[in-house]
Amino acid sequence: MFPLNIEFAPLSIPIERRLQTLGVLLILTIQVISFIIVPIVSLYIVFYTKLWWLFIIYIAWYQTIDRETPERGGRRWEWVRNWWLWSHARDYFPMKMVQLPWGELDPKRNYVFCYFPHGMLATGAFISLATNSTGFNDLFPHHTPYAHTISVLFELPFLREVVLWLGGLSVTSKSINYILQRPEGGNVSGIAVGGAAEAYYCKPGLNKLVFKKRKGFIRLALQNGSPLVPVYCFGETDLYSQWDIENNLWFDRFRNWVKKMTGFAIIFLKGRGIFQYSFGILPQRNSVTIVVGEPIDVQKTEDPTKEQIDDLHQLFENKLVELFESQKKYYLKNHETSRLEIC
Repeated sequence: MFPLNIEFAPLSIPIERRLQTLGVLLILTIQVISFIIVPIVSLYIVFYTKLWWLFIIYIAWYQTIDRETPERGGRRWEWVRNWWLWSHARDYFPMKMVQLPWGELDPKRNYVFCYFPHGMLATGAFISLATNSTGFNDLFPHHTPYAHTISVLFELPFLREVVLWLGGLSVTSKSINYILQRPEGGNVSGIAVGGAAEAYYCKPGLNKLVFKKRKGFIRLALQNGSPLVPVYCFGETDLYSQWDIENNLWFDRFRNWVKKMTGFAIIFLKGRGIFQYSFGILPQRNSVTIVVGEPIDVQKTEDPTKEQIDDLHQLFENKLVELFESQKKYYLKNHETSRLEIC
């Protein structure tokens, strides 16, 4: 149920905080709101403007000639990745990316950044991999990051262009292989391994990952000889909570079907609003720190066996738990009782 007592934001809020909210709203527009706006705008163009023929040509172009771009390196535009609003969005929380003191990435190799947890909307992954606001280029100056995301984003007109400009690519084996097989090296494929399923466990204080059956990224790393880098975002699950609803078997089946078909998880998220703090789709202003762990070296194996995949999968899980346990005291308020749950 929605709260009866609504806490409204004061009118005398500094312009900097307003800009921070605007930056986060831009991200939410790309991630969520566009799925409502784009179809409405598209229908308006087709039925109520004289530019309908140009719009039809654009649709035909990206469905044919440009269809494979999200799986062939994309079309990044650094000017978009450097938009000034991204830094305001970063400061909304605030958010930062830090690297443990293990050295530098080999400029001649391609890496897989395995991002955990996905959280409600993968906010940390978006800001750290799809924009230049958290200092990725300073930490890893010889590597170019690519954010792999659900393919449905590249089916919507206009939105697909923005996602491509941000360095977004499809999260398919073909797309990941394209990046990891680049012979010159210097590339990073960023993957939220747990995917939308982890949104079900997005609650403040809960650190639960979907990982046990996620082995596709392990196979790709072995086939390409690409080191795996564990990345943990402390604070991601504190940005949203969920409205409690009664467990319903039919609803669970329906939302699992929707997730399977679209990649989206139906969640009744509980955030804050623009002018009040009690409910809405804006995340809470909680500190977020993205910690990049030490790479796990991977020897190229073109046809890895099940045993090799399982062994590397277990090694990665151990390193991820080690990363969480060693860093939680710095970034979690309830670190003494916090445990990493892996399912």
